[in-house]
Amino acid sequence: MRTVLNRPDFRLLFGGLLASMTAESILLLALAVWVKDLTGSDGLAGATIFVILAPRTLAPLVGWFVDRYPGRPLFVVTNLATALLLTPLFAVRDAGDMWLVYAVAAWYGLSNLTIGAVLSRLVRELVPPDLLGEANGALQTARQGLRLIGPLAGAGLYVAFGGWPLVLVGIVGFLLAAVVVGMPRGVAVPHEVPAALADDARPGPRWPAELVAGLRHLAGEPALRRALLGYGLGSLVMGFTESLIFAYVDRGLGRDPAFVGVLFTAQGIGGLVGGLLSAAVLRRVGELGTLAVGVALFGPAALMLAYPNLWLGLAAVLVAGLSLPLALVGLHTLIQRRTPPELLGRVAAAAEAAVRCPQAFSVGMGALVVALLDYRLVFAVVGLATLLAGNYLWRGRHLSPPPGPPARPRIPIQRPAPEARKADTALSKTPHPSRHR
Repeated sequence: MRTVLNRPDFRLLFGGLLASMTAESILLLALAVWVKDLTGSDGLAGATIFVILAPRTLAPLVGWFVDRYPGRPLFVVTNLATALLLTPLFAVRDAGDMWLVYAVAAWYGLSNLTIGAVLSRLVRELVPPDLLGEANGALQTARQGLRLIGPLAGAGLYVAFGGWPLVLVGIVGFLLAAVVVGMPRGVAVPHEVPAALADDARPGPRWPAELVAGLRHLAGEPALRRALLGYGLGSLVMGFTESLIFAYVDRGLGRDPAFVGVLFTAQGIGGLVGGLLSAAVLRRVGELGTLAVGVALFGPAALMLAYPNLWLGLAAVLVAGLSLPLALVGLHTLIQRRTPPELLGRVAAAAEAAVRCPQAFSVGMGALVVALLDYRLVFAVVGLATLLAGNYLWRGRHLSPPPGPPARPRIPIQRPAPEARKADTALSKTPHPSRHR
């Protein structure tokens, strides 16, 4: 990780992302806690996450848009727009204003998808292929490490002052990200729009084909296809936990909704460890193997949450935190290594949609399931399903074997020409004067 952080261009991008990820880590949980406090409903609180994930259905359009514009300016503009779209939250007063929270959450989900697609391309441009795992591991370590303080700080700020200070922190974070990444030194190399895309700037028969080119690439590449099938199937049940965790805290542990922030902080500890280990795991078992380990680890975590106990619950969210960066580093690195640069925005966005859309569906279903079934039974189902998905991914790890050790440069042996060898032989037979003294 130190190697990739020694690169000045990547270090500048990393600094900007720290600001935006800090805002994100505080806001995501706080919005759900805000809705829970306004309505008293576990399902509506979990549905906030569903609203954030729902714009993933627009991934082909977002990815096509990202591939058409230079990465650094688009990253800056998107962060500025995200800061602006948070401002309506200052008008939220009571349960009647809950629609404002949902509207902002939907726009925030769209901007988050755009930033993710741009980031995938920027990392590919800035980092050589052999350091992609380290770069993605560094980003996930920072993202998960912020869970140590972000959710707990967000919940604490909300309990003490309400939702407005959280909105202000989010706006400042995204503005800082735009300023740092937009500094004159630059983050990304100049990006030329591929000729095929430039021709499609005007409406024409090729435009629909270019729009779904990312999906076609994902379906045609065996390793990517298996990764998205396995991870997508796991995501179909992982999303249940967004609503289940509120029921677990409320009905199982008998604590206030803000206590979810404590669990998310414990999850951040596991995520920090997972981020630090991800590059090493990637070198050992490859991208699909790393993704498989991450998905499979979610299984025992969910099974432990089926029994309400504070210490067991803390251990469970630690394991769940460990699983997340492993899965994401494996998936992102696989996409960056198996995708042509001119398709990377569309492929990254399409992959995000292929994983997050099932998760969004399961979050929405979870809001209904938690009201109809015992949350402990649902946690058990989630655990078994993710273990099966992890096994499916593990059996396909041969499609992306771990990279071998870097080859040592071979130094060519300089052999003398035949005339030079004859001259050396003649000299060796000439008597040296010192031998006859």
